[in-house]
Amino acid sequence: MSTQTLRFMRHANKPQANISQSTRQRWSVEDVEALFKLPFADLLYRAQQVHREHFDPNTVQLSTLLSIKTGGCTEDCGYCPQSAFNSTGVEDRKMLDVETVVTAAQYARQNGADRFCMGAAWREPTEEDMTSVVEMVKAVRGLGMETCATLGMLNDEQTEQLRAAGLDYYNHNLDTSPEFYGNIISTRDYQDRLDTLERVRKAGMSVCSGGIVGMGENLTQRAGLVAQLANMEPYPESVPINNLVKVEGTPLANVEDLDPLDFVRTVAVARITMPAARVRLSAGRQQMSDAVQALCFLAGANSIFYGEQLLTTGNPDVERDRALLDKLGMYPLADKH
Repeated sequence: MSTQTLRFMRHANKPQANISQSTRQRWSVEDVEALFKLPFADLLYRAQQVHREHFDPNTVQLSTLLSIKTGGCTEDCGYCPQSAFNSTGVEDRKMLDVETVVTAAQYARQNGADRFCMGAAWREPTEEDMTSVVEMVKAVRGLGMETCATLGMLNDEQTEQLRAAGLDYYNHNLDTSPEFYGNIISTRDYQDRLDTLERVRKAGMSVCSGGIVGMGENLTQRAGLVAQLANMEPYPESVPINNLVKVEGTPLANVEDLDPLDFVRTVAVARITMPAARVRLSAGRQQMSDAVQALCFLAGANSIFYGEQLLTTGNPDVERDRALLDKLGMYPLADKH
């Protein structure tokens, strides 16, 4: 019997984790990598089992992401078209006003989204920025939608402001493993990201944190990202899995494409290691066929970014997404309520 099979059996016999448990299985990078290396059918079978223990497998949560402040970011993230270090043609635009954001949120809600995410391109918000964002959060909450924001690094005062405004989720991705992080970003330390997530937890908000695959990382480094997320106490309630969108003018524009089945494997491993999280298909869906997306849902994905655009990159339009869900016999979480 192979080592991989033994590891599979060992984990299969353990009770599944629950996000509310204070003591649960810790995932070593070696064990996560062993999951990645399982036969594809075995991996998806296990992921689907875990998924069905925690969720209705035929529902998907729809989130819409709006860029409330675009371009001119002072971070040097190698994948990002909004970085001031990268010549991608993205204009530096001032922050949207509250009325524009509310109109976009209303449109998203009418099209079936139940979570509205607001993203800003900067290293960290100023006091003036926070005043505007707090108004946006309150206004979107007033529509009856879940709210999420991604604003870069936060201090204790800022997390408390967002909590008091009613923010449900704060997104701050780890991007990749600690070992590979320096290949992608130099203007912010990995610990800076972890510190912001800790402040979000301390303030009582839910965490949305995931990463990007296909940036040139190897399998061990991909497993390192998942292990880092899965070993958080507790792990994130929402885990966006992004497939690198290669943008001309960024350092990663010519990196080798990730095999689509390796992306599906990443979704499955995230589902197994974080059973009660919403695993979201995020950037890169526009380049995915319906068949690949269907495999991702089978692997345990149960959330998507929904709409024509993410922050600055394209996204499958509403009609295509609705048609795909219909073909798969799936339906939005909002329709269930």
